[in-house]
Amino acid sequence: MILLKNGHVVDPAQNLNGKADILIEGQTIKAVGENLQAEGAQVIDLEGKVVMPGFIDMHVHLREPGREDKETVLTGTQAAIHGGFTSIACMPNTTPVADNETVVESVLYKAMKANLADVYPIACITKGQKGEELTEMLLLNRAGAIAFSDDGRTVQHSGVMRRAMDYSKALNGLLISHCEDEDLLGGGVMNEGIVSTELGLGGIPNEVEDLIIARDLMLAKLTGCRIHIAHVSTKGGVELIKKAKEEGVKVTAEATPHHLCLTEEAVRGYDTNTKVNPPLRREEDRTVLFQALKDGIIDCVATDHAPHTIQDKDVEYAFAANGISGLETAAPLIWTNFVATGQMTMEQMVTAMCKRPAEILGIEKGTLEAGRMADIVVLNPDAEKAVDRNEFYSKGKNTPFHGTVLKGWPELVVKGGRIVLNQGALC
Repeated sequence: MILLKNGHVVDPAQNLNGKADILIEGQTIKAVGENLQAEGAQVIDLEGKVVMPGFIDMHVHLREPGREDKETVLTGTQAAIHGGFTSIACMPNTTPVADNETVVESVLYKAMKANLADVYPIACITKGQKGEELTEMLLLNRAGAIAFSDDGRTVQHSGVMRRAMDYSKALNGLLISHCEDEDLLGGGVMNEGIVSTELGLGGIPNEVEDLIIARDLMLAKLTGCRIHIAHVSTKGGVELIKKAKEEGVKVTAEATPHHLCLTEEAVRGYDTNTKVNPPLRREEDRTVLFQALKDGIIDCVATDHAPHTIQDKDVEYAFAANGISGLETAAPLIWTNFVATGQMTMEQMVTAMCKRPAEILGIEKGTLEAGRMADIVVLNPDAEKAVDRNEFYSKGKNTPFHGTVLKGWPELVVKGGRIVLNQGALC
């Protein structure tokens, strides 16, 4: 037994926001309340610390199979625990892609062997992510796929996307849409505007994203399918999602920490770690995106953890790979930039990083209710530490936040009743 004493417990699912104890027995939470006692329990005093449900990330790239030089299921789940994430959903754009049962089952097996964060594979919408022929969704679902996406690519053909939605609805499934009009994309590598012009880099207009968001929302309304919009980055996208929700479309959406914290101005130094897809946008977009997260128009925070090798990034900006290694900095970024500044409450942070992702994925996580799996993260709200990519457990060291001083780092993580992170280090 483990008894977590005197922590500030935050769990919107139970309307908890104050000092409380948590008793863990076996793999589950036995009780949450004041002045709990348990003879023989390991007692951990969390005075001054914040206790939350383990974070859930709906959008992670684990790279295995095929690109184990970038990440593996083991190193990815180590990074997840280091960042306070006890559950992650991994995207299918591996090599080979997860368009068959073998790849899905392999990821699940490797996650079981790693025995760290729970891993929920996402399977492809189309075979080979070519946007032409649908995968065997029923078989993939039975193999353990929690959702379907061609993330990294967009299903460009509207007829194919409509059929995918029809099949997904029949399974009561979830489609996750990467929204990018490839015909309009051109040779863009960053947000289109004054900054791209000054830097001499090809620009990507907001409409590249907005056009596909609009199309997929219309198709979701037509079919009644549940759709989740990945990594929203534009003001227009937020407005389209808001309108669709008001019309009853079954849509949810996510935003990444980097789109919430950075703008196109970060690209001025030509740091290829700022190259992401969709690109970092204008301050106007960032402000609207953050307000939408607070208002629930954007449902959750997802990292889009995209680890790359040094060789992938140590090239000219136009040729660099897209993506940020985000699992290990997400929580302190949200805490430092928004919670500590009073722009976001702790309850809103837990809703965005625990409660809503669990609800969208349909998993019994994201709360500290008695009887639930003991997946818990403890943050230190006061201790300051600079981001050091050399301390990442992820193989991907590609972060634009290296050297940034942040608060709210995960200090203790309990996964399934087992302490897996203590004093900020894996046990």
